[in-house]
Amino acid sequence: MLISILGLAILMFSLFMGLPIAWGMLLVGTLGFSYFTGIEAAYTMAAQTAFDTGMSYSFTVLPLFILMGNLVNASGLSRDLYAAANAFIGHLRGGLAMATIIACGAFSALSGSSMATTAAMSRVAMPNMRKYHYDDRLATGSIAAGGTLGILIPPSVIMVVYGILTETDIGKLFAAGFLPGFIAMLMYLLTVVILTTINPKLGQPGEKSTWKQRLHATKGVL
Repeated sequence: MLISILGLAILMFSLFMGLPIAWGMLLVGTLGFSYFTGIEAAYTMAAQTAFDTGMSYSFTVLPLFILMGNLVNASGLSRDLYAAANAFIGHLRGGLAMATIIACGAFSALSGSSMATTAAMSRVAMPNMRKYHYDDRLATGSIAAGGTLGILIPPSVIMVVYGILTETDIGKLFAAGFLPGFIAMLMYLLTVVILTTINPKLGQPGEKSTWKQRLHATKGVL
């Protein structure tokens, strides 16, 4: 019991000192293992575990998902997705916020990461919403909420990690995450509609696009 409390205290201290979580857990695990089995056995265990994890075939999908998300972000597709959604619903009250959520959902299906989705869409959507004097709470809230779709909508990096650790079929996890992600996106859109109906000043309508402009924006995504 005392060793557990001491290990937790060391972990919390390392986190407060700014040490990354992974290194803090490695430090505590190595110290705890060395206390019971000796320092040489702890070094061997740490090296073997790191090697086995790095050489695991299942984990090879993670850097590829991250690479795909970075390529999508660098290609400017996030900007095209937002422009396409904005062309169709940007003229509605709260339309820019709703376009942000839809674009986040589409980008999530490509990046698999909530952080990548939020970072990419914030650079595209936030300046435009401020241009039309959107309330900062609605603007940042729509970006933050839309970013969470990256966890649910396949391919999700978190689902891959969960599937590997729990030995759950990743394909079934992806299939199970699509519907909740779609429902969550609809609920976010409904929330924006309700908020802007109650208080129209939260999100003013943007410019209405012609069908030619809409088709051009859609072509950019395709």
